[in-house]
Amino acid sequence: MPLTKPNQDLRRDLQGLASDLKWSAVELMRIAERLSLAGNEHDAQAVIRICQVMQNGEDRLVGYGDEVKAGLILREQA
Repeated sequence: MPLTKPNQDLRRDLQGLASDLKWSAVELMRIAERLSLAGNEHDAQAVIRICQVMQNGEDRLVGYGDEVKAGLILREQA
């Protein structure tokens, strides 16, 4: 069964947010690397922990998008 327009929008929003989190985590990893190279290992590790939280959030959003596609999560109105 094809997705309704509200569910298509919801899935697209979830995918977009997951993509934004992924991009942000990649950028933060670059910052963490520079911090580490500059000798600021404590802050580098803190940024890496933030990235891990963001990556977990990305995975959850992707999973929610898959559930929308499978019809397990429904949006009634946009």
